[in-house]
Amino acid sequence: MTRYSVLFVCLGNICRSPLAEGAFRAEAERLGLDVIADSAGTGGWHKGDPPDRRAIAAARRQGVDIGGLRARQVTAEDFRRFTHILALDHDNLKTLRALRPSDGTAKLGLLLDHAEGFEGLAVADPCYGDDAGFDVTWNQVAATAKGLALTLKSNP
Repeated sequence: MTRYSVLFVCLGNICRSPLAEGAFRAEAERLGLDVIADSAGTGGWHKGDPPDRRAIAAARRQGVDIGGLRARQVTAEDFRRFTHILALDHDNLKTLRALRPSDGTAKLGLLLDHAEGFEGLAVADPCYGDDAGFDVTWNQVAATAKGLALTLKSNP
């Protein structure tokens, strides 16, 4: 049985990818799926910072605690350590493809490709908007988390 590991990647790892990690962890736990989940950013300027307070609040409203997460930057080892690396938008996917070492084994893709009807789209970036934008982002990543977890559970 394959043990899956999923890395969610956005730009700074303080808004979208921690929300995606939290939503996926919650859904995997609900389904009893044994999986490793983490998040990172293609940029490193928020390294060590907690998620944006609005992201923490949006997740908390859904019963998920992401307050203990800390931002980090994607490393070459991530491409060998994780079975799946999912970008939250096209620019980050392009960056991940450029960063991928020749011995990287992780499957790269867009997160929303795992949500029916959202394939090929980017997760909304709420960083420069108001609090309501974080709820929109949560709804997108939560729908995707469900689809992704079900896919992984059905492919042991």
